[in-house]
Amino acid sequence: MLKGNFFRGLGYLGQGFRLIQQPGLRLFVIIPLVINILLFGLLFYFLGEMFTVLIDGAMNMLPDWAWLQSLDWLFWLLYGVVIVLMLAYGFVIVANLIGSPFYGYLAELTEKHLTGQEVNTDESWGQIIRDIPRSLWREVQKIVYYLPRALALFVIGLVPVVNIVAAVLWFLFNSWMMALQYVDYPADNHRVSFPDLRRSLAGARLSALGFGLPVALAAMVPVLNLIVVPAAVCGAAAFWVRENQSD
Repeated sequence: MLKGNFFRGLGYLGQGFRLIQQPGLRLFVIIPLVINILLFGLLFYFLGEMFTVLIDGAMNMLPDWAWLQSLDWLFWLLYGVVIVLMLAYGFVIVANLIGSPFYGYLAELTEKHLTGQEVNTDESWGQIIRDIPRSLWREVQKIVYYLPRALALFVIGLVPVVNIVAAVLWFLFNSWMMALQYVDYPADNHRVSFPDLRRSLAGARLSALGFGLPVALAAMVPVLNLIVVPAAVCGAAAFWVRENQSD
């Protein structure tokens, strides 16, 4: 039986957008935002150059069956959604690799703002620098978890008819990954291992999917995806505080 509260999960991203407006959190929003603007420019260029190529390549893999040719618009749409989801999460991966030390500290400050309690007594820039190797390793763990599952879904998506189901699975998987991606920041601040985090979120899967769904949607929207990352970090801190109090 799935546990958690899907609708409660939906509210955490909105809470994150409100939190990033707090004066004490703004600096650690502005720095990643500048990084995201630069990355978005590169992604937009890559998307413009590669989208048609990727779509044509996927369409060419379809069998030459007459009834399939009449549905080429549907497959074009499905492949388009999958490719955009892949690129959106690719943007998130790269943005988080670069900004992970700032995001960990942003999650810490957000939790302190919400609870009034210290998470880590060392609040220096030196601590942020010392945390870089650990933060990068956590990002690598998430990539290693993501890639084989993404590859399996991509292969399934190449199978005619089955790819309709694969598109839905892709969206659910991306929502799950967004929850894992961002709740990992407050979890890491509490020294919760990545495998333990996965088990914890699995115990509140509906809440996790509710949180990850709007993040996945926002990551696909130009301009909005520039600010959704720090908002999602703050929302994840709120998720951590609230869901750890709810059974």
